[in-house]
Amino acid sequence: MRVLIKRVVDGKITLQETSKIAIVTINRPSARNAMTTQMWTELTDIAGEVRANRKIKVMVLRGMPGQFTAGSDIKEFSEMSVEEANQEFELMEEAISTVESLQIPVIGSLDGPALGAGFVLSLACDIRIGSHRTRMGIPVGRLGITLGPAFVRRIVRLIGPSRTKELVFSGRIYDAATSFQLGLLNQMVETHHLDHSALELADTIMGQSRAAVQAVKRSVDLSYRTTETAWNYVDPVDFPEGCLAFVEKRSPRFD
Repeated sequence: MRVLIKRVVDGKITLQETSKIAIVTINRPSARNAMTTQMWTELTDIAGEVRANRKIKVMVLRGMPGQFTAGSDIKEFSEMSVEEANQEFELMEEAISTVESLQIPVIGSLDGPALGAGFVLSLACDIRIGSHRTRMGIPVGRLGITLGPAFVRRIVRLIGPSRTKELVFSGRIYDAATSFQLGLLNQMVETHHLDHSALELADTIMGQSRAAVQAVKRSVDLSYRTTETAWNYVDPVDFPEGCLAFVEKRSPRFD
């Protein structure tokens, strides 16, 4: 078994490779696994490590018990300029698309909130298994974040354009039952069965033809392929106010 640990100031992302399975764990409990700039970079690197190991057949992406990831660290955002924030979104998209473009199946194990960019990261997984503690949503309206087509496309694929708009317009957070009903979760199991269920599914997948599994993953991706458009991910006025309001624990004052 090979273990790779990418440490950050108050957390870490680990990669365990064993029995043809890669298990990637986000671990920053002090901030609900919120992802910093360094963590997004580390996730890109770890996904690259998984891609380079031809023996790996399945990857499981998870948080520590009770968590997946609450998305990007808004406190870190609040210290960025608009230009730096746009660069941060490009960094996020690189990490998310690197996970999404892996040739092998990726199983998301969600034992807690998958919010914001963490929600989009979960949708980059091919299959998602949740527990009763799972919460899913992308409440960006109070932050002045203007979602680009790449982020939105992943949501639309699963719940359609109207529900995607409603989700963002309302800032709603879906509970586990609603997430399962809408198809955001493929399975919902008891918390104490979550790891077992993810590994059991991984074992089932490993019994299938690698060529067949990779072909259907690529074919599904090609069926949704669109041309990317340059995008500014944050509003120059609303974004600084939204982040400051978050840090100060108050309602944002938008015009």
